[in-house]
Amino acid sequence: MLLAQEIIRKKRNMQILSQEEISFFVKGISDNTISEGQIAALGMAVYFNDMNMDERIALTRAMRDSGRVLNWSSLHLDGPVVDKHSTGGVGDLVSLVLGPMVAACGGYVPMISGRGLGHSGGTLDKFDAIPGYQTEPDSALFRRIVKDVGVAIIGQTDDLVPADKRFYSIRDNTATVESISLITASILSKKLAAGLDALVMDVKVGNGAFMPTYADSESLARSITHVANGSGTQTSALLTNMDQVLASCAGNALEVKEGVDFLTGAYRHPRLYKVTMGLCAEMLLLSGLACNEAQARVKLNAVLDNGMAAEIFGRMVSGLGGPSDFVERYDRYLPQSQIIRPVYATKSGFISQMDTRQLGLSVVNLGGGRHQPGDVLDYSVGLSKVRSIGEHIAVDEPLAFVHAQSEEAFSQVQMTIQQSIDVSEQRPDVAPEIYRYIRQSDV
Repeated sequence: MLLAQEIIRKKRNMQILSQEEISFFVKGISDNTISEGQIAALGMAVYFNDMNMDERIALTRAMRDSGRVLNWSSLHLDGPVVDKHSTGGVGDLVSLVLGPMVAACGGYVPMISGRGLGHSGGTLDKFDAIPGYQTEPDSALFRRIVKDVGVAIIGQTDDLVPADKRFYSIRDNTATVESISLITASILSKKLAAGLDALVMDVKVGNGAFMPTYADSESLARSITHVANGSGTQTSALLTNMDQVLASCAGNALEVKEGVDFLTGAYRHPRLYKVTMGLCAEMLLLSGLACNEAQARVKLNAVLDNGMAAEIFGRMVSGLGGPSDFVERYDRYLPQSQIIRPVYATKSGFISQMDTRQLGLSVVNLGGGRHQPGDVLDYSVGLSKVRSIGEHIAVDEPLAFVHAQSEEAFSQVQMTIQQSIDVSEQRPDVAPEIYRYIRQSDV
């Protein structure tokens, strides 16, 4: 007979857990037969002693199977089911445009996303800025939009991966979140429960990323790629730059606006374009929708230029309860802050460095993110027209525009921006948007 305390003891003593032991423990997390103290103890043991790849695969599968696993076979889809997941960043609105682009190329994208965490923005919070949009539809509507439109971006339902929900909250309260083994299982169990044929991970690197160093980000990317492929889902990972705001803005309604402008061609930020195209092309390659990267990029540019991707975005929004004319008239629907004002550089020179995390926290402090889980968001606030590293700027030019609801909030964020964006006399070396790809053959 298996006992939770013996499983904890085994991992405490740096031994390898069997698939049976891991499955038993995860089942106990789900049905509450294992206590919070025991869950916390195992989390701490894993934090210090780690898990090998076989243990990570077993943990991921057990957590995936702790609830409902989506199956798309009854819908008789004529293309692959594929998704992308990001470890989170500032101004990272990739999901808004990537889903419609891949759907326009023949993929089906059932994207189950999350809300903002810490300094990073959440995809669901962005869609909550759209009046009427249902981020928590019932299963029938979700499946219908995926089949009819090709993409639906929603939140996690209660019956998907319940073990992770309980395990993560205990990890969060016991300082064991920063374990690559546990992060891998937490991310992948939710994504693989969506019944995917292929997955591409966007693992952020830099001062605005969740992982503190390049080495940690690469370790996480390798772990996710190995475990996902070992669990039966074709997966690649991209290491992308989060040393500066990804788009030209940060804030929920502002990012939705820039996402629509990207899809319609009104404005495509170069850095956002490079990262999005890299991820989308990898999705098409993994899922068999393109034979090579060149062909993938031709297809993706075509659906941007002919308006198909923008049309699909509009159909998704209206299908999930939003306005039917949102793409054409988003300014009518998106909220706008009381104050929109520039923050000027204090000296002339080249933008040499950004504290991206602090810029993300400035959006939180404006009311665009949460200090506590139950906080109500102001979707209108944020930063826009944020300058890029390597650009030359004069003292009479803005570093960014602040969207705020009060003079006090503006003054506080003005100071943060001026302290967080460095200007120097020398033009800096600018890092690439995509550092490297990690594919199954690399792990």
